[in-house]
Amino acid sequence: MTNFSRYLPYIAGIGVALTWGMSFTFTRGALDHLPPFHLLGLRFAMAVFAMALLRVMGIIKIKVTPADYVYLFPLALFQPILYFSAETTGILLTSASYSGMMIAVIPIFVAIFAALILKEYPNRAQLIFIIASVSGVIFIVYMDAQAIIGVNPIGTLFLMVAVMAGAGYNIASRKASFNHPPLRTTWVMMVVGAVVFNLITIGQHLAAGSLEAFIAPMQKMEVWTAILYLGVFSSVGAFFMYNFVLSKITATQGSVFANLVTVIAIAGGVIFRGETVFWYHLIGTAAILAGVWGTNYFAPTSKRYRKNNSQLDP
Repeated sequence: MTNFSRYLPYIAGIGVALTWGMSFTFTRGALDHLPPFHLLGLRFAMAVFAMALLRVMGIIKIKVTPADYVYLFPLALFQPILYFSAETTGILLTSASYSGMMIAVIPIFVAIFAALILKEYPNRAQLIFIIASVSGVIFIVYMDAQAIIGVNPIGTLFLMVAVMAGAGYNIASRKASFNHPPLRTTWVMMVVGAVVFNLITIGQHLAAGSLEAFIAPMQKMEVWTAILYLGVFSSVGAFFMYNFVLSKITATQGSVFANLVTVIAIAGGVIFRGETVFWYHLIGTAAILAGVWGTNYFAPTSKRYRKNNSQLDP
């Protein structure tokens, strides 16, 4: 393995954080015109369209059989179906600040599940840095809110489902990577997301007797801009990179890159929205960066999980 290939999963992990971190700006704009599940439906429909177009043009090759859909369905159930549904509901029932603190603990559960299911055991140094990364996110979100407000038992339950789904996705993607390349995994995730979320959206509009409301928001340019970014870059691009990351390094190592999203979101707010950086942002960012670095730097080397998935058929 060349030096560049060795560092490629970490470069991809940073790319995931950059893409998801910048997605908040587009999501905020789209939610001014669309309800959450409608946005999710259009987002994943755009993702499927983009991947299908690349397949037709011969830019990417994806071999998918009915058996692949069956095998990868549990992964797609974790992410995007359960995670996005539970997170969205949890945010609506609690607050963005409280939700952010809950979601930040996903790497801890990934470490636990990875040890129990994949037999990937983090060492003591990794655990310390995982806690540092999680603490950095919680500290920033808490200080931004100045108080933990909006605590709701039902909302907390939904957020715990999101945490479990997020952790389950990391484990399922890592396990699937031994037999399925990232492109195939990403395709199945996008297809399942598009079908499920659009069925939910159409059902909601039919129940409200306003099916025309499904089409009306699509006449706005800002909606299409958001859908294009969220569907092509934040869904296809980022999930492909993240599935690639989880095919090359342990689930514990890969999960901490998600905490970099907080850092990117802060930077994006400063650069594009003129927001102010406070002292606690710098402290929290330092903890997150240290956590991501330490979790990967102190990872034990293991031949068991060095399988080269590039030899798999796409």
